[in-house]
Amino acid sequence: MVNNYNTTSYYCVIFLPTMTRLMPATDKLPYALYRADQVRELDRIAIEECGIPGATLMERAGQAALSMLRERWPEARDITVVCGIGNNGGDGYVIARLARESGLTVRVMSLGDTDKLHGDALTMAQAWGAVGGRVEPLIVLPDKTDVIVDAVLGTGLERKVSGDWAQALEKINRHPAPVLSVDLPSGLHSDTGKVLGIAVRASTTVSFIALKQGMFTGEGPEYCGDVSFDALKVPARIYARQILSARRIDWEKQSTFLRIRPRTAHKGKFGHVLVIGGDLGFSGAPRMTAEASARTGAGLVSVATRPEHAALLNLTRPELMCHAVSAPAELEPLLERASVVAIGPGLGRSDWSRSLWQRVLSTDKPLVVDADALNLIAAEPVWRDAWVLTPHPGEAARLLECTTDEIQADRFGAVRRLREKFGGICVLKGAGSLVQGDSARPPAVCTDGNPGMASGGMGDVLTGIVAGLLAQGFGFEDAVCMGVCLHGAAADAAARQGERGLLAGDLMSHLRTLVNPPS
Repeated sequence: MVNNYNTTSYYCVIFLPTMTRLMPATDKLPYALYRADQVRELDRIAIEECGIPGATLMERAGQAALSMLRERWPEARDITVVCGIGNNGGDGYVIARLARESGLTVRVMSLGDTDKLHGDALTMAQAWGAVGGRVEPLIVLPDKTDVIVDAVLGTGLERKVSGDWAQALEKINRHPAPVLSVDLPSGLHSDTGKVLGIAVRASTTVSFIALKQGMFTGEGPEYCGDVSFDALKVPARIYARQILSARRIDWEKQSTFLRIRPRTAHKGKFGHVLVIGGDLGFSGAPRMTAEASARTGAGLVSVATRPEHAALLNLTRPELMCHAVSAPAELEPLLERASVVAIGPGLGRSDWSRSLWQRVLSTDKPLVVDADALNLIAAEPVWRDAWVLTPHPGEAARLLECTTDEIQADRFGAVRRLREKFGGICVLKGAGSLVQGDSARPPAVCTDGNPGMASGGMGDVLTGIVAGLLAQGFGFEDAVCMGVCLHGAAADAAARQGERGLLAGDLMSHLRTLVNPPS
């Protein structure tokens, strides 16, 4: 059935007082992230307390989305807008009307019972009908269209997408045309970044009012594509009513905390990192950790490893001081001189490994813990304030005694539980690595990095980076946030020659460049 909506009055625009401070328009994404319920509350405040009609916000959202479409695909002449029956669909009807008025060929296809449209979404559907627009049920997408607009499901989705809705999203994903998702890709959970059965794989997502935390971790980055943002000219004061649920971090901002070194600097000012690891057959891991610490700026770096490796580890990096350690007692002078201890890369789970680990636990030096040391913690849990834990999802699952799927289903919840159980600062690595420190501060989500980092040794490099920053005197959480972003930014720089085949060692030269701010 083809529906025609007819009306002559479909939205109202109000003008805010000139003294009202609006959220500034900017090409840069905000750093504040929110849950879906918080965004709905911000939307309510804007409508009910600031006097901005919901239809006006919807009109602004449609205009912002169309502007992004025209900017991203300037050659597009034919667009297909797929609308649901909620407010997300209402945004889609606005996009369709404005696109048609600008001279584009527009096709609107609907999902769900259009008789259930109500409120502002119904008003915008009627406005589309008033300019002669038609609505077709989504049975088959057109073979040729330049862009598909996904305006099907919004941020309120909590259950798995199934039935006709799942089939429709699959049709969108199979189509060769690029996809612009409105506010959030349909089928993606806005709080966790988990795909609820199936989700639209967007080329670009334009988000409104506030960025949703799930867009930047888990499966969020894969499905959102490039993300843009528009605050829809809401008053800036409304954001004071909600405490952000998470914060986005990136190297662009984290790098501003670096300072040019004074001319009187010497190596003693920048700390001494001790890397412990490298059981038989695993000498490469501590070698990469140690070089990463040095390239990040640590004054001195020592390695404690198996006697079989000690004479070989620094052959290609003679600046590293390598020590043969057979028993815990031989760690004593090394621990005494160290500012920070990084333990775990290539540590193994042998008696040698466990004995060194037990000795390190008795020191009061700051620790950065990764790899096999995390597995030793999982076997015998311990709480500590002055350490950094850096598990990937598999290691996190062992630490929390659950499955990797459970970790990935709610990464924010997982990193919070890690911190509650083990203390210190916890990093949950992966797409959109998370940092959880003091529970009084919201978790941080890193938006640097790329799929080329899915290769052996990348975690060893991160361990070295964080240890190197701690050695230079940065606070625990600051060093971790800086380190995670520096790690991702170095990988992004290295990936300019290609993501596939990217090696952990490729990051080293970029680390040196990135940690030296321009004069």
